[in-house]
Order: sequence, then structure tokens, then C-alpha cells
Amino acid sequence: MNTTNNTILITGGSAGIGFEIAKLFSQKGNHVIITGRNAEKLEKAAAQLQHVTAIVSDVNNEADVNILAERLNKDFPQLNILINNAGNVSVYSLLDNEANAAEKAREEMQTNYFSVINLTEKLLPLLHKQKEAAIVNVTSITALVPALSIPTYSASKAALRSYSQALRLSLSKNSAIKVFELLPPLVNTDFSKEIGGEKGIDPSVVASDLFNAIQNEEYEVQVGGTASIYKLFLSSPSQALLALNSVE
Repeated sequence: MNTTNNTILITGGSAGIGFEIAKLFSQKGNHVIITGRNAEKLEKAAAQLQHVTAIVSDVNNEADVNILAERLNKDFPQLNILINNAGNVSVYSLLDNEANAAEKAREEMQTNYFSVINLTEKLLPLLHKQKEAAIVNVTSITALVPALSIPTYSASKAALRSYSQALRLSLSKNSAIKVFELLPPLVNTDFSKEIGGEKGIDPSVVASDLFNAIQNEEYEVQVGGTASIYKLFLSSPSQALLALNSVE
């Protein structure tokens, strides 16, 4: 797939993985549109990028999503790549009776799963108009096996992985839209500080792997240690579960 002259929407594009993806793709001759809830962070991020449009928008706010979809159709009718990157995580133990796990799970599922389906559904008609288009859903190594420190986040990413596979198969026979799944391992970002993110890979590695995968049309992007966990998972899911959580 062509990796230049695209118009790309990246949710949660002001920091971390989203920012690095925006940075790399903008450097490669694409126009990137980054969204997020915090106007100040968006402005700071946009100032460091080229070929960028920053739009304050909350993926969990239905009014914001509708306004965003309307603006994209009006001002960016050439939009051809959607990267669903915005995320929410809670760090806690399922054995903690004070954790309020159900509420944390609802919040994570809303951001990491339901909002992705909602925005994707609203933008599919626009993507269908393009000669070449793609959807990238950012899941996680925990979509394969859960991490005990982020149990319901893991479940939300497993749900998103399942949806991504169903969407890819649904679109494969009658659409030019390609569906990619990006599965990062632990990444050194503010998002992952509570779970030892400083031990993780640099987010620029994730961006580079995604760029190469889109270019080569490799639809499942297993970044860094995700590849080894995936191989182990195929042979022994129980061993993969233990392997991932031995470093927690």
C-alpha cells in the first residue's frame, strides 16, 4: 500500500505511540490529523509536526464524534487512513476488593472498544470512496494473553482484536479498505508509567514497524516481544500467560 500522499486520522495523537506515528507519517509526505481531549497538548504536539491538523475531540463524546465526522467529510474528503489509537488503562489487582473493577472495565471498554467501533462505522462511508484506504486498530500484546496488573484493559484489547479480525474479513471481498492490527509490547510512554514503561521499547519503533507493515501489506503487526509471545501462545497458551506475567 502507498505510504505517501495519504490523509491520516490518528486518535490520541498528541503523545506516545500516536504522536510517533504522526511524526513519522508526516515526515514521509502524508497529511496527518491528530485528535485528543486536551487542547494544550494537541497544540504542543502539532508545533513539532509538519503537514498536521489538530482537532480537539473526545472519542467517548458522541457529539464530538459526530462533529469530527462532519468536518472530515467536509474539509478532508480525501481521508483514506484511520488509526484508532486512543486508549484508557487502569492498573490494579482483581484481588483488591476496593478496586471497583466493574467501573474501571466499563471505562476501558468504552474507550478501547466501543468508541473504535463507533468512529469506524461513521467513517466507513468516507473510506469506501477512496481508491485505496486502511483502518489501523492499535491493540496490545495483552490482546493475546492478559497481564495481571491491567486485567480489564487486556480484556478490552482482546475484544478489539476480535473485532479487527471480523472487520478485515468482512471488508476483504468487496472493499479496497485494508484492516491492520498493531500489537505493541510494553512501550516507554507516559501511558505505561505505572506498569514499568521505562523498561519498554521506544514508541518510534512501533511507528516504524507500522509504516513498514502498511507498505508491505502485513496486516498483523507484532512489534518487538509480541512476536515471541505470539509464537509461544500458538503452542501453549498457558505458557504464554506465565511468560508474560513473570515480568510483571
